[in-house]
Amino acid sequence: MAEATDVVLVGGGIMSATLGVLLKELEPSWEITLIERLEDVALESSNAWNNAGTGHSALCELNYAPLGADGTIDPTRALNIAEQFHISRQFWSSLVEEGKITDNSFIHTVPHMSLVMNTDHCNYLQKRFDAFKSQKLFERMEFSTDRAKIAEWAPLVINGRKEGQPVAANYSAEGTDVDFGSLTRQMVQYLREKGVKTEFNRHVDDIKRESDGAWVLKTSDTRNPDGQLTLRTRFLFLGAGGGALTLLQKSGIPEGKGYGGFPVSGLFFRNSNPETAAQHNAKVYGQASVGAPPMSVPHLDTRNVDGKRHLMFGPYAGFRSNFLKQGSLMDLPLSIHLDNLYPMLRAGWANMPLTKYLLGELRKTKEERFASLLEYYPEANPDDWELITAGQRVQIIKKDSEKGGVLQFGTEIVAHADGSLAALLGASPGASTAVPLMIKLIHQCFPSRISSWEGRLKELVPGFGIKLNDNPQLAEEIISHNAKVLGIHYA
Repeated sequence: MAEATDVVLVGGGIMSATLGVLLKELEPSWEITLIERLEDVALESSNAWNNAGTGHSALCELNYAPLGADGTIDPTRALNIAEQFHISRQFWSSLVEEGKITDNSFIHTVPHMSLVMNTDHCNYLQKRFDAFKSQKLFERMEFSTDRAKIAEWAPLVINGRKEGQPVAANYSAEGTDVDFGSLTRQMVQYLREKGVKTEFNRHVDDIKRESDGAWVLKTSDTRNPDGQLTLRTRFLFLGAGGGALTLLQKSGIPEGKGYGGFPVSGLFFRNSNPETAAQHNAKVYGQASVGAPPMSVPHLDTRNVDGKRHLMFGPYAGFRSNFLKQGSLMDLPLSIHLDNLYPMLRAGWANMPLTKYLLGELRKTKEERFASLLEYYPEANPDDWELITAGQRVQIIKKDSEKGGVLQFGTEIVAHADGSLAALLGASPGASTAVPLMIKLIHQCFPSRISSWEGRLKELVPGFGIKLNDNPQLAEEIISHNAKVLGIHYA
């Protein structure tokens, strides 16, 4: 017999945790069940070592504002990313203030920097700074080509660097490092205290729609063949990271037809030597290699995990056919259906440079990978660095009327027309924009309830629906308040 519940959240990561908290705040009486395939939450993409932990606010990510064909730089996309991150920060701040999560230990002040290393890139970075500095959300950004100044910001990137090499950097003191695993665990703990059921080691075997509109999920216990659980729900969220595509296909909704996925794996070098880590407090992003996906932008990061500071460098892109780090190598081949075969073939043909890039990355030795690290940290000692496997990301492939199929580097909500089911596909900027994404999903799936929910939403996110960049005084008030609550300290 099916167990009835109002909401089922599939996946124990930052997205399900965020949506769960929002819905529990907006409709406290609703019964919510969260199911996860692994033994606990935040063990896949939300785990601290499976992502870079960058609070993606477009302060350092150069791919959000490329040089246009006319030689100008448009900050619009970067501003949009920054606005979204500030929505997330407002929500987190509210949860801390209201005691709904334990503390602000999941977020740390870590300045964000961009570092480039030839004349053309230095000229580009100067243009980017000029385009950004008049914007409220980027007004504290600094720029320099002076090695001594850059060394003040991040000594490890300058010490031992070849004389005469052009170098430029920008610096934003208000950058952050976020442990999304810790944040997820705190939010899920709050949900459990509010009566939300959590079911671990649960694999979704089947998803069916009943005649009355309810969704029925048949699940099995990964540890016990006899541990079947059937859930019946009015609203179903598929937020299982790379695994969401397979679940979307199981649902059979027409809106999911034609979607495919291309998995990209990642490796990082990690340095846990306290003496070295103490010398670097920044997330330093560079330029992506030609043909590389945006998620492969090299960066030398400070990471704060479990109370200890580490350094990470990467990512090094790779390819495995599993959609989750702890998934099956059959994930990709089993996801290819008649409805998405043509879009996937067309997208694959159009992205041959990406395929060649990934093949080149796969062939690299550890020594060749370390040579890339030396470009950002010239005096790095190979004995201090270990190569770790990070999480899997599945990039969206979707139908396109002109091109047949396109590979999309972003996130996308795919929802049934009646709002009873929604899935989140894609990757970057991902976790940093979890709150605006889930608020967008709520508006899309529960339009009749939005008017009654607006008051509580406004309490949780005071600046929601307002462009902070266009309202400098309000931006100053909100950003300063959130920084104080979250313990973000900057000049």
